[in-house]
Amino acid sequence: MIKAFINYLKFEKRYSINTIIAYQKDLDQFFLYLESNYGIQDLNSITHFMIRSWIVVLMEEGIKTISIQRKLSSLKSYYKYLFKNSIVKTNPLNKVISPKSIKKLPVFVEEGKLNISLNNMQTGKGYSEKRNQLIIELFYITGIRLSELINIKEKDLDLRDLTLKVSGKRNKDRIIPIGDYLKKIINEYKIAKNDFFINTEIDEYMFLKETGQKMHSKFVYKIIFNYLSSVTTINKKSPHILRHTFATHMINNGADLNSIKELLGHSSLSATQIYTHNTIENLKKVYKQAHPKAKKGGFQ
Repeated sequence: MIKAFINYLKFEKRYSINTIIAYQKDLDQFFLYLESNYGIQDLNSITHFMIRSWIVVLMEEGIKTISIQRKLSSLKSYYKYLFKNSIVKTNPLNKVISPKSIKKLPVFVEEGKLNISLNNMQTGKGYSEKRNQLIIELFYITGIRLSELINIKEKDLDLRDLTLKVSGKRNKDRIIPIGDYLKKIINEYKIAKNDFFINTEIDEYMFLKETGQKMHSKFVYKIIFNYLSSVTTINKKSPHILRHTFATHMINNGADLNSIKELLGHSSLSATQIYTHNTIENLKKVYKQAHPKAKKGGFQ
C-alpha cells in the first residue's frame, strides 16, 4: 500500500521529489520497526501504543524533535489516505500526540550590515562574478527558496513588467516583483552570460555552471556560504538565511503579513507569523535599554 500512497503524492498531490523521498523513507523506517519488534504486517493490527513506542525509541536514539514531528506527519498523512480509501477501519494516530519542540527564531543578517556589504560588493565583469552577484541579490530581494532559484528559466523573467515567475512547493507557481535595481543586474548578467557561452550549447535555465549545465543545490550553497562568511558571524550560512533576512526586513519596514505570505509562497499565515517574533524581540531590547524602569523588572 505504500507504493499506491507514494503514487498518490506524486501524481495527485504533486509533491516535490524531495518530499516524496522523505515520506518513503519515514514510512519504510516505521514499518521496519513494527516488523522487527512486533512482527506485524496487518495495517488494522497497528495500535497507538506501538506508534508511541516507536517515538520513544527515536527520542532515545537522539533524533531531533523536529525530525520526529516530520516522521509522524508522514505517518498521519498515510493513515489519512488509508482511512479515506477504507483500507483501515480506525486511525491509531488519533491517540498519538507529537512531541513539542521549542520554536527557534529565524536567524537573519542585520539590515545595515547587509546593505553595506551589498553596496560594496566587488564584482568583476566575468560570467561567474556576475552570476554569483545576481544569485545573492535575488535571494535577498525576492526571498525565494534555493530549489526555486536553480529552476528559474530564461522565460520566467519578464523585464518589461518587472516580474519573476517561480515554481514553489507542490509545483505552485507565483509571481514576484523584482524592481528596476534587479533589472539592471539581470541585464548585466545576461550580457556576461551571452559573451561567455557564445557558440556553446547550454541548458535553458537562468543560472548555469561554467560548463553550461544547470546548477545544483550544493553549488549555490557554496556561493552563499562564502558570501555570508564575509558578512556575518552567525553559524548558519545558507541560502535560507537570506530568505529569513528578506522576510524580517520586510516586516521591520512595515510590510503586512499577508503580503509577505504571498511573496514567500507560504500555504498558511501561521508559517509567516514567526517573523513577527524577531520584531517583538527587538522591541523588548530597545525598551530595556531606553526605559528607566525596565532594568528594575518592569519588562521580563
